[in-house]
Amino acid sequence: MDTVTFKAKGISVSIDTAVGHIADLTIESGGRTLKPLHRAPWIDEPRDTLPQGLPDGVARLSGDFLCAPFSRSDVEEAPLHGWPANSPWDLMESAAIAGGWRATFRLQRPVMGAVVEKILTLRDGHPFLYQEHAFIGGAGAISVAHHPMTVMREGGHLAFSPKRAAVTDGDPPEPDPARGRSLLAYPARREDLHHFPDKDGTDVDLTHYRMDRRHEDFITLVEADHGGPGWAAVSRTAEKDVVMILKNPAELPVTMLWISNGGRDYAPWNGRHRGVIGIEDGRTAVGHAASLGDNWLKREGIATAFELGPDRRVAFRHVIGALPAETGRAVRDVSAAADQLRLTTAEGAVLDAPYDAAFLRIGRIG
Repeated sequence: MDTVTFKAKGISVSIDTAVGHIADLTIESGGRTLKPLHRAPWIDEPRDTLPQGLPDGVARLSGDFLCAPFSRSDVEEAPLHGWPANSPWDLMESAAIAGGWRATFRLQRPVMGAVVEKILTLRDGHPFLYQEHAFIGGAGAISVAHHPMTVMREGGHLAFSPKRAAVTDGDPPEPDPARGRSLLAYPARREDLHHFPDKDGTDVDLTHYRMDRRHEDFITLVEADHGGPGWAAVSRTAEKDVVMILKNPAELPVTMLWISNGGRDYAPWNGRHRGVIGIEDGRTAVGHAASLGDNWLKREGIATAFELGPDRRVAFRHVIGALPAETGRAVRDVSAAADQLRLTTAEGAVLDAPYDAAFLRIGRIG
């Protein structure tokens, strides 16, 4: 694997430059080593043992990556999730900055005529990776999403910033029982994440990740108007940590959950892709053409693409990190001050971590 690794005090990140995925994120905190991100079990298997025609982004599935567009590339020809998730990136610069390290990568291929850059920043003592992606020039519009994935040995608890609704749209990911299975009802909509309908008419608690149900599901959470950062917290029971993901809702107004817990029986999944959840913050519908055309999100006033232009630099930011948490219980609240992120658990325990709250530029786009 072609990787570039850079570090700051207490944190390191490795990028698989063949596809732009985060191959590893390691955080030293509270005397522990935390590895919050997922790596597909088939990555180290010989490429010729994987199905023919498998996109490179699936063959090397790991960590987090930029989707542009998200899902189907049906406007400009490209693999699933676009060239940023499936083709090489060049390292343009990697150097120490005051109190940390910064690296800049550039996608070798244009997207809708735009140059695509990835700027990654680590800060000494911060248990977070700060990311910015920029589209420079181009024409038309592009849908985008981050695709961070974590994995749990014994399940865990999910918590989110306020959401307007949870929605399954269209068909289930795995409708054929000979190939796999999905659990949730499609289509369906609820405002309460603790009570979402499954295909049998029973309510499912979307905030509790259970290992005893094998299924593959996809659901979109629409951010409510609350004025703060959007956030997701995954409290992993066995790992005894909290994986944190933060965004600016003005830039990335939806959070899509990909629940992958042994629900696909065909290669390369083979029922072994278990305990995985993707928390995919985006500005998108499902598919590039759908994002540019009429869709249910647009009808609710939610933007599903960025407009590009020859003299424009369109950028958005995202944060991924982890904190040790001995209880492994759900997070109740997250608040950001100028230099600190505070998590409060359901039991009232408080977890503090150094954090650059100005990075997400709440209230601004681009």
